Amino acid sequence: MQKVAISIGDLNGIGLEIALKAHDTIKQWVKPIYCINKKMLEKGTKLLNYKIPDDFEIAEVEGNFEIKPGTIDANSGEYSYKSFIKAIELAKDKKTDAISTLPINKEAWNKAGIKYKGHTEVLRDIFKKNAIMMLGCEDLYVALFTEHIPLKEVSKKVKKDTLIQFFIDFYKSTHFEKIGVLGLNPHAGDGGVLGDEEIKEIIPAIIKTNEILDKEIFYGPLVPDIAFTSKKGKYIAMYHDQGLAPLKALYFEKSINVSLNLPILRTSVDHGTAFDIAYKGIAKTLSYENAIKYILLHKN
Repeated sequence: MQKVAISIGDLNGIGLEIALKAHDTIKQWVKPIYCINKKMLEKGTKLLNYKIPDDFEIAEVEGNFEIKPGTIDANSGEYSYKSFIKAIELAKDKKTDAISTLPINKEAWNKAGIKYKGHTEVLRDIFKKNAIMMLGCEDLYVALFTEHIPLKEVSKKVKKDTLIQFFIDFYKSTHFEKIGVLGLNPHAGDGGVLGDEEIKEIIPAIIKTNEILDKEIFYGPLVPDIAFTSKKGKYIAMYHDQGLAPLKALYFEKSINVSLNLPILRTSVDHGTAFDIAYKGIAKTLSYENAIKYILLHKN
């Protein structure tokens, strides 16, 4: 049975509740190892009025602070980062086969003085690889060409050579047979009337990548406002909200986040810390369960 390191996320949010609720389910698929210490686990379970399962294996992560449900806090931010680093260490040392992450809060990381904006940036820095963020479910997957950058910066990043490398890395990480590429501009530029990035950068990148791969894998550029009407497929979005707004409208509860193009496999829930419902016992576990299932299906 595969071992999976679970980074516990922000303890002021819903991560611990999800881990405890889903434990009996996911332990049938993998052997989870939770990156938390006993003291913090006891504090969290007391707030939730849950019992700690007898087979809830932990990998010690140093730290001791008061859990403040629904609060953006430097202590919980720092602890969620330490938990993630511990999970990475377990995977690097071959003590686990993959990582699955529960949600962190970016503002809490910032308050703790952590220089990264999120999990993916940490993975890029540690492994010195251009990790690709893909989100979705078996019906619909969307990869993000640009992620957490201001919208005004996106067009500067859309360049032929960078796109080609991204396309090749994405294909080699997934081996999807047909991948649609969204245009950057409304109506995919409308023949250059509404922007020429499609003509100058995106179309040449699609053509060249297919030549390199010697397969017709990539197609487009697709008009972004109608690309998702079939509710199925594999796509590359040029920027964050272009891909994630339709995805979450369609599959919010079941979609997951996957980090590709890395020497380790990392999956995650595709939702935040949900501070508004933290420790109320109503958090849903489907995204987390699907994140674990992805490891079962795709881990070599």
